[in-house]
Amino acid sequence: MTKAFVIGHPIAHSRSPLIHGTWLKAYGIDGSYEAIDVASDALSEFVAQLRAGTFAGGNVTIPHKEAVFSLCDEVDPLARRIGAVNTLVARNGRVCGTNTDYLGFLGNLDQQAPGWDRDLSEAVVLGAGGAARAVLVALAERGLKHIAILNRTVDKARDLAAEMGTQFSGHALSEFSTLAPSAGLVVNTSSIGMHGSHFEDLDLGLLPQTALVTDIVYTPLVTPLLADAQARNLRSVDGLGMLLHQAVPGFEAWFGVRPDVTPELRAAVEKTLDH
Repeated sequence: MTKAFVIGHPIAHSRSPLIHGTWLKAYGIDGSYEAIDVASDALSEFVAQLRAGTFAGGNVTIPHKEAVFSLCDEVDPLARRIGAVNTLVARNGRVCGTNTDYLGFLGNLDQQAPGWDRDLSEAVVLGAGGAARAVLVALAERGLKHIAILNRTVDKARDLAAEMGTQFSGHALSEFSTLAPSAGLVVNTSSIGMHGSHFEDLDLGLLPQTALVTDIVYTPLVTPLLADAQARNLRSVDGLGMLLHQAVPGFEAWFGVRPDVTPELRAAVEKTLDH
């Protein structure tokens, strides 16, 4: 039996076992996927066990995505640029790290808003934390000319922009009003939207009517930001699809089958969310 996992601390909230369990059943694979709570001080010991071949690999979630990076024997160029690892593959006593959040983000938009990147030149990304990096790399790969990073702590946004390259710029959240009129895409990568929190003074009415608004937060499914976008008749895409699509490459690496993100899978996961 091929075994895989998701590790985090805490981990009980993870929907990954439901996603991978659904695929294992659908494709008739003799395998298992379990959630394992691993505290930060036990992470290196867990990776050592992984080298011993107990698991084919697994997913890594908060707070280990950055820490696990240095524990891998090999990290692919994409994960290296993002600076975080969310998927591990164990082969021949070595642990290889990659980052599929990039593919999850693009896969979600490609499926839910086909053609979203056509003629798109400017985007606004809210947040400058670990989750932002995969989104920034993904947008750069799609050829955007300018990506503005907005953050409450403006220095963090500026530092990240300087690190990422010339097409990025860092700004305070208060600068949204000056950047919005030319932005074709707004992405929230911060945790704002969870637990009823919302952005203050973010006027989506300043965006072009053709703009798309997306949020990587998926609990609740319709965050205050997305509700605001919908009220203004702007296109919007929720964050659940990113979670589903980022799971695809890992499943394929461990179990040898490339799974499909189906409406049935989405419905099964949606049922577990607070609306």
